[in-house]
Amino acid sequence: MSGKNWATALVAGGMALGVSFGALAATDKAAVLKTYGDLAEAVYGDSVITAKTLQAAIAKLVAEPSADNLAAARAAWLAARAPYQQSEAFRFGNAIVDDWEGKVNAWPLDEGLIDYVADSYGTESDENPFYAANVIANATITAGGETIDATNITPELLEQLQEVGGVEANVATGYHAIEFLLWGQDLNGTGPGAGDRPWTDYAKGDACTNGHCDRRAAFLTAATTLLVSDLEWMAAQWAPDGAARKELAEKGEDGGITTILTGLGSLSYGELAGERTKLGLLLHDPEEEHDCFSDNTHNSHYYDVQGIVAVYDGAYKRVDGTMVEGPALADLVAEADPKLAEEVKAKLKATVAAATAMKARAESTEHYDQMIGAGNEAGNKVVQALVDGLTDQTKSFERVITALKLAPVEFEGSDSLDNPSAVE
Repeated sequence: MSGKNWATALVAGGMALGVSFGALAATDKAAVLKTYGDLAEAVYGDSVITAKTLQAAIAKLVAEPSADNLAAARAAWLAARAPYQQSEAFRFGNAIVDDWEGKVNAWPLDEGLIDYVADSYGTESDENPFYAANVIANATITAGGETIDATNITPELLEQLQEVGGVEANVATGYHAIEFLLWGQDLNGTGPGAGDRPWTDYAKGDACTNGHCDRRAAFLTAATTLLVSDLEWMAAQWAPDGAARKELAEKGEDGGITTILTGLGSLSYGELAGERTKLGLLLHDPEEEHDCFSDNTHNSHYYDVQGIVAVYDGAYKRVDGTMVEGPALADLVAEADPKLAEEVKAKLKATVAAATAMKARAESTEHYDQMIGAGNEAGNKVVQALVDGLTDQTKSFERVITALKLAPVEFEGSDSLDNPSAVE
């Protein structure tokens, strides 16, 4: 039995006998915060590793366009999503992460900013003057009273285009811009099938389809270069002397524990249960699907859930198979209120089961965008089970705040959960 588990068992046994071990058996809050930082450093480090693998696959696709190389690049993108999604448990509560997150994971996006789209997409939007700018096809863009020189597609240009005109849907960087360039639009609605961009969109010379293959390759290359550098920057912030760890330490021990719970509760409730899941279910709208071009949403949701569990339990399995683990929030809860600890454990288990069932259905029966379709009672039920699990565990996280005698926390909310009648 590890020292960590031994200490937890000792406390539980002592309570059963009516014995108090006091400070002797108490989990050190500073150690819990260290574990939290170690987990963040590891998960962002894994995100860098898998993004570099993606970068290599994209470089090969651009140099030697083929169906096989496009498939390999897509597979590398899917693999890169797994560690990154687990990092989202660190987002809320850590301003340094939340302020940065839009660079790498902004969604949904108006894909007409980037490349060609189907006629059904339309040519203009009252909210977005850059709605159909098509940077890949145009070396100069004029919209909303602004002219942009896009002659050379570089990382710097993409950063300039990110949220251009103050519109959040103008996404030119990050995983989802890359996803669109690898898969293209998913035009299947809530029917079967993902995006199906042909490999010849990157072909050389006369074999090029849809025009501007060299500029499309340049955009894809620049976006991947930015993704790697942005992830490297965040991984460095969680190094032992990094800014993220320093910000966490400056909050004090209780402030740091509150940060952990803010991240777990806000991701569980407002973000994942609400904006990413219940909203699309209410509207039966595949446009609200997180990984909408690749039909990978089931995995993104699944790994978000895994990230929540990893942070709560203080244990993360790296892509190389090694474990990063240590004293965690779960230990503090077990010492403060063993009954509540069992409650949280059971609810996390139920949510993991719901996410696993959704993932299994997506891999055997129908993808997530089909599950949320109108009239699909069985699919809707599977997705709703995940919403219910996430919502239920959030209530227990609220009780943890009280049990640990922390200052009140307001978790992120969502109209889809708090005021469904306002959702259109």
